[in-house]
Amino acid sequence: MTALLLVALAGFGAQMVDGSLGMGYGLTSATILMAIGLTPAIASASVHLAEIGTSAASAYSHGKLGNVDKKVLKRIAIPGGIGAFVGATVLSGLSTQAARPWASTLLLILGFYVLIRFLAQKTITLRKGRPGQRLLVPLGLVGGFVDATGGGGWGPVTTPALLANGRMAPNRVIGTMNAAEFVVAVCASAGFILGLGFAAIRWDVLLPLLIGGVIAAPIAAWIAHRLPMRIMGVAVGGMIIFTNSYTLMRTFDVAANIQIAALIIEAIIWFTLVVMVSIAHRRGRAAPEPLKESVHV
Repeated sequence: MTALLLVALAGFGAQMVDGSLGMGYGLTSATILMAIGLTPAIASASVHLAEIGTSAASAYSHGKLGNVDKKVLKRIAIPGGIGAFVGATVLSGLSTQAARPWASTLLLILGFYVLIRFLAQKTITLRKGRPGQRLLVPLGLVGGFVDATGGGGWGPVTTPALLANGRMAPNRVIGTMNAAEFVVAVCASAGFILGLGFAAIRWDVLLPLLIGGVIAAPIAAWIAHRLPMRIMGVAVGGMIIFTNSYTLMRTFDVAANIQIAALIIEAIIWFTLVVMVSIAHRRGRAAPEPLKESVHV
């Protein structure tokens, strides 16, 4: 009973992070499931099946709050689903370890770009228009494939790229990617079931993971909707840096004590920057500057 409660709490926490910052559910959940003894394939399959429910709840919650851009959703969800299905069926046996350092390095650079951009600019003006298909189609394919083969990765791949593109407010990026994740989860789950069968799914783990995530989904969507754009940008940028620096340290076998120290320092700096931007926002509310977009700054 205690173990099931812990899995449910893990699902709740993972969805809170994913729904409010646009990444973290799959990687967090899969890591926890592998830590309790599940194989990577079964852990990934269980996470994606649970994610069908959590992403559906998240998509509904974000949609009700106006966080979803339907045109961008259509353009990225279909290639995302294709990439996820291919990753789960045909190519899931291949190792993506060799590509992970390069991908994490690129995402780390994007994380610093996003963080510096939202720190440096007190008034954020979004670029006109929406991200085009030249960005969204390959981004969806890569994000879906990485998500299926790695047990998670849709948010860490797509969210930084769209934030760096500068055409969507952070809450719209996060809401749209959470909605698209429903299609990715369905396609990945179909691929895993085709390859592994239902007998390989740990339903005793999947159900509490699902319940915890569904409970957290509307709360996380509300946080994403209410947070001012600059504060959310700094929070998401810090999240990108934190997760990818951890991935790189693990990849290059950095000593555990150094990893812990580095992550603690990063977390303290990250928290401090969020607090600083929040204080600056509160002080500036008396005389807010007009924005071209109807978003919180």
